[in-house]
Amino acid sequence: MAKGHDMQSGLPRHGSGHRARLQHRILTGQGHGLHDHELVEYLIALAIPRRDTKPLAKQLIEEFGSFSRLLVSDADALVNFPGMGETSVAALKIVQVAGLRLISEPARTQPILSTWQALLDYLRADMAQLAHERVRVLHLDSKNRLIRDELVSQGSIDQAALYTREVIKRALALGSAAIILVHNHPSGDSTPSRQDIAITKDICAAGRTLGITVHDHIIIGKDGHTSFRSKGLI
Repeated sequence: MAKGHDMQSGLPRHGSGHRARLQHRILTGQGHGLHDHELVEYLIALAIPRRDTKPLAKQLIEEFGSFSRLLVSDADALVNFPGMGETSVAALKIVQVAGLRLISEPARTQPILSTWQALLDYLRADMAQLAHERVRVLHLDSKNRLIRDELVSQGSIDQAALYTREVIKRALALGSAAIILVHNHPSGDSTPSRQDIAITKDICAAGRTLGITVHDHIIIGKDGHTSFRSKGLI
């Protein structure tokens, strides 16, 4: 492949013709046809402009399994991958941050119960591919608008802590009228465990005594999601 030139430095830039074609497809609305590795290639090229990033992009997709798993992977794991650095990882992570911001906007700006599908889309995009368990509590006001989306705990591959006292104490501190519990199952199966059901019942009971409603407990998995309310568990 012919080499082009960096217009700012005058130095040769690897793969400039190929990158120009990728850029043209992106700018003309044809980016939806790009392969996953081409998306990664272009993103990394923004951080490493004088390097052929195609081989590295393919290696990353192969190592992490898919484009989505690559984006949600731990930053330390990405930084330590041969050929990567903090600037390259940041180029990937800004896409994750921007994508989540875009998806979450309806849930952040409108009453959550009226934008339920948007909330589920956001949670699945953020948590379905995680290799470790993450527990979050969404705090809502009296009009079911989001006050705070808080990460409560982050655990091992199959366990993270959720404590009734701490959840209710935080809800009182924020003045929450309602909460939604959320966690993921790294195994991919969103079926609730006995422990999930027990802790949810405890939090619901504690909330009722203090006027705090638990709207739902949502478990996110690669297979989809499970809503405690829709299953009759709340």
